[in-house]
Amino acid sequence: MARIVMKFGGTSMAGTERIRRVANLVRKQAAGGNQVAVVVSAMAGETDRLVNFCREANPLYDPAEYDVVVASGEQVTSGLLALTLQSLGCDARSWLGWQLPVRTVEAHAKARVEAIDAEALTSAMETGQIAVIPGFQGVSEDGRITTMGRGGSDTSAVAIAAAVNADRCDIYTDVDGVYTTDPRIVAKARKLKAVTYEEMLELASVGAKVLQTRSVGLAMKEGVRVQVLSSFVGDDAIPADELPGTMIVSEEEMNILVEKGEMERQHVTGIAHDKNEAKIILTRVPDKPGAVAHIFDPLAKAAINVDMIIQNVGRDKGETDVTFTVPQADLARAQALLEDKRDDIGFNRLITDSKIAKISVVGVGMKSHAGVASTMFKALADRGINIQAITTSEIKVSVLIDEDETELAVRVLHTAYGLDADDEAA
Repeated sequence: MARIVMKFGGTSMAGTERIRRVANLVRKQAAGGNQVAVVVSAMAGETDRLVNFCREANPLYDPAEYDVVVASGEQVTSGLLALTLQSLGCDARSWLGWQLPVRTVEAHAKARVEAIDAEALTSAMETGQIAVIPGFQGVSEDGRITTMGRGGSDTSAVAIAAAVNADRCDIYTDVDGVYTTDPRIVAKARKLKAVTYEEMLELASVGAKVLQTRSVGLAMKEGVRVQVLSSFVGDDAIPADELPGTMIVSEEEMNILVEKGEMERQHVTGIAHDKNEAKIILTRVPDKPGAVAHIFDPLAKAAINVDMIIQNVGRDKGETDVTFTVPQADLARAQALLEDKRDDIGFNRLITDSKIAKISVVGVGMKSHAGVASTMFKALADRGINIQAITTSEIKVSVLIDEDETELAVRVLHTAYGLDADDEAA
């Protein structure tokens, strides 16, 4: 018997027919003698609809009231799934975020899980009851409903899995695993049997849409084994315990798989792309201590995430240019904040560009193999793709390019690193 947390995304919950399919998958796990908790997202498109209602009601909406509205999407699907499971003869009930409770801290709409009181939940699971929990939501210290930002249901699922000491957390999506790149762009992309937490964290942070970044970071911190699976399978499908999705594991477990011959170690694990960033350039910033802090402090206080940061070599007049990226959705706010602090920062011009894409190559094999970056630069240069900015980490190299060249860059790099599947296996 295993204790399993199952998570289903918005496309899996889009309508009563799909909810019934999900209910059958859940029932199979419970029928196998497993203790099961289920975390659900709102129906596909529902959160966008609710967000638009907030904007129509008040363009300068109160984030706390925004959370009340958008959290209702997951509440609906959790109740519907519990009802459907009951119709199939299962003992099931819904547990809302405040009922567990899932305690959160920090800003509304971007809350972070601090703790989960799982005693009552665990007791219910031990009796064979299936717990259905709305993802994405929790409760603040002052008792207000909070939400965790887009993709927060993944984080909810991992946090609950950690709280109940689950054997694994199964994330059911509209794809059947983690691929070397987006199969819609590269037909020869290969599904990976396993990736490390570190690799998945980098892939998620640079555009891979399979898992949300914070959920992977939390899984790595808590040691939760995560499996990515597809919910779009037939009613007579192989049980998830036997279905080959993609496991997200520690580097130690990955090394064991490689030693057993169950995995092949690649220098590069995958290619990711992200078109949801915008570039900001501040020109002629004073080249002196504290100048850069004046740029990023107001952005941090406004909870605007800054990604790539590049400071050019100082000019002769004691000035420099600073380039960085922010999410496209935060570009207007970032511009307004920086313009408001123009005198404190002392920049000359603020230049923005939202027609960019970030392309990244990721792999733990980079730690011990040279030449990964040079392969990337040469492959892009050979196809005439200009690089606007470069950043690196121990297992990742990212570049900014023109948005119109995204798909070409991904295909070129996928081939350059030998990630294309054989024709027979494609």
